Amino acid sequence: MKKWIVIGVVLVLVLGGGYWFFNRSGTQPAVAQTMTAAAQKGKLEVKVNGSGSVSAVHSEDLTSSVSSEIDEVLVDVNDKVKKGDELVTFTDGSDPITAPFDGTITAMAAKSGERPANSAVLGHITNYNNLQMVSIDELDIPAIKKGQKAEITASAFENKTFQGTVTDVAKEGTVEGGVSSFNVTVHITRPEGLKIGMSTEANILTNSKNNALYIPIEAVRTNNEEKYVLIGSSSKENGRLAVRQDVKIGIHNDQYVEITSGLEEGQAVELPAIKTGSSQNQPNRMGQGGMGMGGAGFQGGGMRSIQGGNFGGSGKGGN
Repeated sequence: MKKWIVIGVVLVLVLGGGYWFFNRSGTQPAVAQTMTAAAQKGKLEVKVNGSGSVSAVHSEDLTSSVSSEIDEVLVDVNDKVKKGDELVTFTDGSDPITAPFDGTITAMAAKSGERPANSAVLGHITNYNNLQMVSIDELDIPAIKKGQKAEITASAFENKTFQGTVTDVAKEGTVEGGVSSFNVTVHITRPEGLKIGMSTEANILTNSKNNALYIPIEAVRTNNEEKYVLIGSSSKENGRLAVRQDVKIGIHNDQYVEITSGLEEGQAVELPAIKTGSSQNQPNRMGQGGMGMGGAGFQGGGMRSIQGGNFGGSGKGGN
């Protein structure tokens, strides 16, 4: 009888030990791994993105202001003309139809000997020095000004960028799905190959600063109205805790933020931690406790190394 009791006790201990071993190996506690990034100096750019399609700001019907017999039609479709060039003349000496601006004749219905009605449409002219209408979100429109430079890409042209300049900002917006947007006119400097109606994206440079001190945007945390970073590392390997450092910010985009006070070049700041060691190694949400500026919250991006150069993205300036 005692023999069976001993065997039963041993069996229970073996089974219990196996359960503890496998359970321990499968559910190890999560360990936070802390990453840091050094504050660096370089050029920081702020850009606003918008989408639209290529359109011509100068595209106009050619109409007759008299009901007289046509003498000569001096142009054909696809002819390029200059402002003031005669296009159609009349036998009675009435004022000819002239080009209202530089452009290309895209349609011509006038024929010699015909007598069109007053105000009849006889042709069409388009200026193919294209302009683009870009739709910009209401939150970003205050940053858009005439004269700002833009980089434009078209879905029909891979790996090609067109240069442009903002020439007009609409004073009234349109509402769709509860979101207001405003049309911004961008003049394309050299539109070779672009066709009217092509879909495009524009990145408008709204602010830039040379030799700016910057860090990843997710490194900045907010406590009420105060913004701060954590200097150093809270990891056990380093044997020291991070120290809070209050900072003031300047311009920022969706990746980097300028630090105007509180940090020096080369200082390391903590980035949001990633937890490892659980059954699934999933990172924490980036940007928790991060910045909220201009009435909109910015979610931090993933871990990244910082290198010198130009950094662009959407965003606004802050203090």
